[in-house]
Amino acid sequence: MNRATRIKPLSWWIGLAGCLGSATVAAANPETTELEEVVVTSQFRQTAQLETATSVSVLGEKTIEARGAGHLEQLLNLAPNVNFASGASRGRFVQIRGIGERSQFIDPVNPSVGLVIDGIDFTGLGLAASTLDMDRVEILRGPQGTVYGANALAGLITMTSNAPSADPMARVSAEAAQYGGRTLSAVASGPLGENGENGEKLAYRLAAQTRQSDGYVENRYLDRDDTQDIDESMLRGKLRYRANDDLQLDFSLLQIDVDNGYDAFSLDNSRHTISDQPGRDTQETLAGALSGRWTGSDLFTLESVLSLADSETEYGYDEDWTYVGFHPDEYSSTDNYHRDRDNLSADVRFISSDASRLFGDSTDWVAGIYIRREEESLLRNGNFRSQFDTENNAVYGQLRSALGRRFDLVTGLRLEQRSADYADSLAVTTATDEDLWGGNITLEYHRSQGTMLYGTLSRGYKAGGVNGRIISASAGNPQIGSDVFEFDTEQLLNYELGIKGNWLDNRLQVQLAAFYQDRSDVQAKQSVFNPGDFSFDDFLTNAAGGSTTGLEAELHYRATDRLRLFTSVGWLNAEFEDFASSSHVDARNDYTGEVFAPVDLDGRDLAHAPNYQFFTGAEYALPANLVLRLEMEGKDDFYFSNSHNEKSTAYELFNARLTYSGDRWDVSLWGRNLTDEVYYTRGFYFSNQFGNNPANGYAPEAYYQLGEPRIAGISGSYTF
Repeated sequence: MNRATRIKPLSWWIGLAGCLGSATVAAANPETTELEEVVVTSQFRQTAQLETATSVSVLGEKTIEARGAGHLEQLLNLAPNVNFASGASRGRFVQIRGIGERSQFIDPVNPSVGLVIDGIDFTGLGLAASTLDMDRVEILRGPQGTVYGANALAGLITMTSNAPSADPMARVSAEAAQYGGRTLSAVASGPLGENGENGEKLAYRLAAQTRQSDGYVENRYLDRDDTQDIDESMLRGKLRYRANDDLQLDFSLLQIDVDNGYDAFSLDNSRHTISDQPGRDTQETLAGALSGRWTGSDLFTLESVLSLADSETEYGYDEDWTYVGFHPDEYSSTDNYHRDRDNLSADVRFISSDASRLFGDSTDWVAGIYIRREEESLLRNGNFRSQFDTENNAVYGQLRSALGRRFDLVTGLRLEQRSADYADSLAVTTATDEDLWGGNITLEYHRSQGTMLYGTLSRGYKAGGVNGRIISASAGNPQIGSDVFEFDTEQLLNYELGIKGNWLDNRLQVQLAAFYQDRSDVQAKQSVFNPGDFSFDDFLTNAAGGSTTGLEAELHYRATDRLRLFTSVGWLNAEFEDFASSSHVDARNDYTGEVFAPVDLDGRDLAHAPNYQFFTGAEYALPANLVLRLEMEGKDDFYFSNSHNEKSTAYELFNARLTYSGDRWDVSLWGRNLTDEVYYTRGFYFSNQFGNNPANGYAPEAYYQLGEPRIAGISGSYTF
């Protein structure tokens, strides 16, 4: 299918929608024609989404339920210019505007996209991103150098679960789907203490869930259909204590037990595998957070968050994808990574009141202190060990100044000191210490009560680091030279213009943004094959630069009292500048005799950066308490890696959901990927080096991990 043919469905659906609409859609309510106000909570002050001068998608509880999303990966396609990579049981690695990691193996990672769940830092631990009892997911695009710092070069994702309720409630939910899918969850909430003048002093909320699926991969050698299974359990508890009129404390506790299988790749790029040692993708986490808000001063509000998380993960796979005895020239190998990560973070900020405004009562202010400590130990295949410890200390501040009636100037600055210590069992040791800074300057123009235009210049940064080991030169083995043993800090300047509006008597909400990003010392992952022992090693190096131009649109239109139309669209052109992939490696295939040559990436698109992607659809309130939801989502083809030129295929997916709502219960019939489109979430091609099939002499070939096939199910809930 050529590009012109692929774009036709996108144009047709946009025309059908008439006006594009935000994915923050609620079930159609025939009693009102107005759209609900959406609030952004991940900034220093809670602000209406249409008054937030940044490109942000807010996916509320009703959107999550209407989508039927059990994990963050099922929500990412609703936001423009956001992509993800699997290479595991789930899409654990996120890319925003073409920037973000796609995998992690032996080397420590400095993430580009932050992930915070209920105030707990889960950056780099995407398996934890369950949507159980989730109130909202906020996806901020562009560098968050003031708000979050070193781990948010590309953007930030915050997930906030529901707070304890003042009134008692309980709800049970269940779901059954094809491929052995079954989910059971329960939520209970209400007061614990006695009534005071300001309501209940103590309230709780508990949520629990277990989710299983056999997966959609069949292992024909083992005669099993569950080697790519999902087995996830989660328990979330919250306690809110209103000590007095001035002090509120929130306690959060999270326990995660994920024991998923990983058996996704086959020699014929199908959902039928023949591996004899299927892999695992697991995570066990115990985490907690304490949040406080004190308003006892006339001059400021004090907010603080202290979080701790202890996570153990295991990621392993069958490297040869076959069984012993498959071919006389076979090799048999597995790879396994066991990590133990301890994370502590604390954030304390002072937020001005009306009485403490600066510069003639024209300027609000925020000032804060942030610390983060993380220790990560790795055991690979029982013999290679490494320890990677990082410390981040930051101070930050923001000013919002009124420049007359219609203009506001927002300035922010973050100063961060980061140190990192690395050591491994191959006697590689290093320590780095960096002073980093980021910030933003934003001018807002409030044309009317419902329309805002903004322009912003923001700076993000991503710390430098070390590649975990140097491969010693030997016959037939490639060498990672000392010139790429360490890689430099990356900086990004983001220029953005946007308009947000609420028009047609609050029936149309619009967000439009255009941006240009200028990157220097771009950190790019490279991969080399070691034919001596059939192993692969990744390392990071710096490209001279990169540039990204893009557009983003999110619009939501209440066409009638029964019909809502919604769309998000992203266009992206993200390229390298002056970069040749794997230029430090000189290797050849001992089987074919072919020499591995660097790939010239100058002017080439970044990996996992499709030129366009979209999400669009409609909800219609039918008679008899029925709501029909139709969706279409899709994206252009994109490169899988920065070390080769293999690409995915463009695709469009169709989803549908029919929901009946009673007084206390609801039931839904749903289907995803109704046309059974074949699409890829991960792939690679080792040009002139190595295939993985001894039956054809290990000839170079492309290999893909396939996305979810057509699947249907039924779900329901009952509220007591």
